[in-house]
Amino acid sequence: MTLYYILFVVGIIAMVLALVLLFWPRFSAVLPAYVGMLCLHLSTFIYLRNFALIFWAVATVIVLMIKHLSPPGEPDGNKASNLYVGLSTVAGAMLGIVINPSLIVLGAIIGSLIGVMAYSRTPRGKWINPPSSAFFQYVGTKCLPAVVTVSIIGITVEGFIYY
Repeated sequence: MTLYYILFVVGIIAMVLALVLLFWPRFSAVLPAYVGMLCLHLSTFIYLRNFALIFWAVATVIVLMIKHLSPPGEPDGNKASNLYVGLSTVAGAMLGIVINPSLIVLGAIIGSLIGVMAYSRTPRGKWINPPSSAFFQYVGTKCLPAVVTVSIIGITVEGFIYY
């Protein structure tokens, strides 16, 4: 019984760490998000099907591989886009959860794209011209990790609500 509570606390701490890393990245936020989801599932406070756990594990590995193969950051070393992409992805996922819980991922995707478009309109984000290849590369390296992280967190929150 004590192990379940320890896994619950570790899972919550990992989820909070993932949210913090979404805005202030030191390393990829998707790994703590998946570890948190797995700990919360093993603690029996939420229930997820095995397919969902395997799907998000594969998504986590893909994001980590993309992160490893991508350039280290923005050309000027600025990290202001994390705020735009992170907040809009969280807002999109929350809107998706409110409309219909099955729309968490779609809401996160739309929110992250809106965040990148908003960041590209700022003076620091002018180097991302939306129809260019730099834009699509930026979407792949910034939006995909944010979408996977926030979707994992959203699905975990949904598991709390419905379980």
